[in-house]
Amino acid sequence: MPFRCWSHQRRVSRRKPIAGSRSRSIIGAHLVLIRDDAVLLGKRHPSSASAPATWHLPAGHREDMESAVTCMVREAEEETGLRIAEHDLSLVHVLDLLDPGSPIPRVQFFFAPSRWGGEPVVCEPECCTEWRFCPLDALPEPIVEYTRVALTAIFRGTLYTPMGWS
Repeated sequence: MPFRCWSHQRRVSRRKPIAGSRSRSIIGAHLVLIRDDAVLLGKRHPSSASAPATWHLPAGHREDMESAVTCMVREAEEETGLRIAEHDLSLVHVLDLLDPGSPIPRVQFFFAPSRWGGEPVVCEPECCTEWRFCPLDALPEPIVEYTRVALTAIFRGTLYTPMGWS
């Protein structure tokens, strides 16, 4: 029986996709760094094109031919100076986001490190004005809404959240 299922999938995968029938998504990776019951958040620059002057996790978009976990390691170092090994990251949440202001859906992966090296510093002052460990029960305002949704879900133990689809 498994062989028949596999061969059926194999036949299906050889079919040519119908033009425009497949959706593409932007992939984001977010760092959920917890220390002393506080999460690391950065205040986005006031001139940022997206969510200016709001609080957000260290994050970035996947580049071509880059895994989400490799993206997270790169972005953490580029934005905060923190050094994190890929094998020290665990996936803690996936947020499937349909933002009415964007024509392309986003899949946001949230990773928590078991260990890291260094202390957060502002490495990209044109993007982020400060990093701060904020108490989990008193997140600062304004905060990116999907960041709040994801952090709430993470601390409830929920692995997946669809947002904006209904």
